Amino acid sequence: MALQVGFNRRFDQSFRAAHELVAAGRLGTPQLLRSLTRDPGIPDPGRVPPATIFLETLIHDFDSLRYLNPGAEAVEVYAVADALAYPDFKDQGLQDAAVVLIRFDNGAMATAEASFHAVYGYDIRGEVFGSAGMATAGDLRRATMTYHGPDGVVADTWRRNIDLFHDAYTAELAAFTDCVRTRATPEPGGQDARAALAIALAAIRSVETGSPVHPDEVEQR
Repeated sequence: MALQVGFNRRFDQSFRAAHELVAAGRLGTPQLLRSLTRDPGIPDPGRVPPATIFLETLIHDFDSLRYLNPGAEAVEVYAVADALAYPDFKDQGLQDAAVVLIRFDNGAMATAEASFHAVYGYDIRGEVFGSAGMATAGDLRRATMTYHGPDGVVADTWRRNIDLFHDAYTAELAAFTDCVRTRATPEPGGQDARAALAIALAAIRSVETGSPVHPDEVEQR
């Protein structure tokens, strides 16, 4: 039986190209990484369970950082979170903004950030800075055309993840179908999902304790 893990950014052309640059050694040794997710808004903040920003949103950023830092694993996680966009729902456990600092076993340091209230559109980006260069991935613009007028610079932006990642979702489904047909092992796999979840759980614990947490601490519970 094949396991499909829904980390669709691995199938996005720009994220995959950045990954391949790092894997080929063209960026040298990864030193600083960044991944962010900013959603346009929440229709009903009261229905968002606590820790959603880590378990359903930032978990994609945690996988992206592992994908952009091939072979490395997180050894320390420190996180802060709050209800900045929807403060009236803070008492219900809502966290609509978060920043996570991750240290990897190859020495690289990474930040992941998320917000549930980006008024300008659906914003997904990644970055790898290495000893021999830098690669960036992601662009919230619907097209490369930008209008420069008397009121400033204007560009259309994406508003839904299914539009921004249409090609990635298609490629992800096609790759999984091929694995089912050929009985190959899908990538990403269960271990990738487990590693990203461990970072998410460590981030949740870090917010609760105010201290850095090693992912192994939460995996062993």
